[in-house]
Amino acid sequence: MEIKTAEYTIWTEGSTIHYEGTLRLSGTDAYQPILDLMQQVLTEKPQNVVLDLTQLEFLNSSGINLLAKFTIELRKQPDVAMKVLGSTKIPWQSKSLPNLQKLHKGVELIIV
Repeated sequence: MEIKTAEYTIWTEGSTIHYEGTLRLSGTDAYQPILDLMQQVLTEKPQNVVLDLTQLEFLNSSGINLLAKFTIELRKQPDVAMKVLGSTKIPWQSKSLPNLQKLHKGVELIIV
């Protein structure tokens, strides 16, 4: 599955969801197709889900809300492990991604 625009690309490889580019969509409704893609991965009943954000240069507050919603959804599925990959080269990631661990203690966060 893939969502591709001039500003960003989001695609899946198995239970890994890759994000690339700049996400500046307006409001939660605009993020719904991305949330649908993320939830589609869950319908496959994976043992783990990886969010690879290492190439996501910018994510606005509505996008961070999307990640929070997905994390809360995963919290309801204790059989599914979640790993989030980030980059220290992208400032918003070091500031915002640790909040996902506050929402779900089982989130493994790797920021390199």
